[in-house]
Amino acid sequence: MRAALLQMTSGIDPADNARVLTDAIARAASEGAAMLFTPEMSGLLDRDRTRAAGSIVGEDEDRVLAAVREGAARAGLWVHLGSLAVRQGDRYANRGFVIDASGAIRARYDKIHLFDVDLPPSRKMAGESWRESAAFAPGKAAVVVDTPAGRLGLSICYDLRFPDLYRALSDAGATVLTVPAAFTRPTGAAHWQVLLRARAIEAGCFVVAAAQVGEHADGRATYGHSLGIDPWGEVMLDMAETAGLGFVEIDPERLAEVRARIPALRHRRAIPAVTLA
Repeated sequence: MRAALLQMTSGIDPADNARVLTDAIARAASEGAAMLFTPEMSGLLDRDRTRAAGSIVGEDEDRVLAAVREGAARAGLWVHLGSLAVRQGDRYANRGFVIDASGAIRARYDKIHLFDVDLPPSRKMAGESWRESAAFAPGKAAVVVDTPAGRLGLSICYDLRFPDLYRALSDAGATVLTVPAAFTRPTGAAHWQVLLRARAIEAGCFVVAAAQVGEHADGRATYGHSLGIDPWGEVMLDMAETAGLGFVEIDPERLAEVRARIPALRHRRAIPAVTLA
């Protein structure tokens, strides 16, 4: 199955971001893709929480979500909308959506692990401080969903650092792990590819990781390098630092071949309690 990845530079205007997404849906369909994957925070990327608050609404009111659903139905294309900021009472959720070719929402996933990190300055970059939990509530459930690409195991960005989540997803039958992201440049350069390859290898899964890239209107900079990785850990696609569409082939025969060569999933055992010697 041919899948498309959108690498984008989301800004502070949801209407502008919606146009980028719907254009990508139409182009992906015209180039033979059966499914499109988009980054974390595809609809709005704004670190000014006072300004962003006016654009973050409930699911039923979200113009970006509505536009993507309409675009998917018009193109007859499945879309994994990596995530949107969605209002939920007095908090937000960082929520991903899987939308089918009729525009129906097949699955939702709220990011479980929130990015609360202080990055020290280096010789090349200023320090950065992030407190996602100041506005967002963590998700409470891991999610898999059947799609034309296979059974997707859903995750978002910082989740990548927690392998127990991916073990749960592969135990639930996932064959493709999705990791939409807005990785910072320091952490991206250090850890992005190696962690994604590790998740693919240990789970025997394809990994599709659509990412934000470049200089954003809110002043942040993201790493890019959207990746498609096969179950052996081989990089099929690296989009470097250019916004646009990339394509990968998700081949179930390759999945079966790798899992037959290294049958690690069949060898998994429950881990007993740790004993302090």
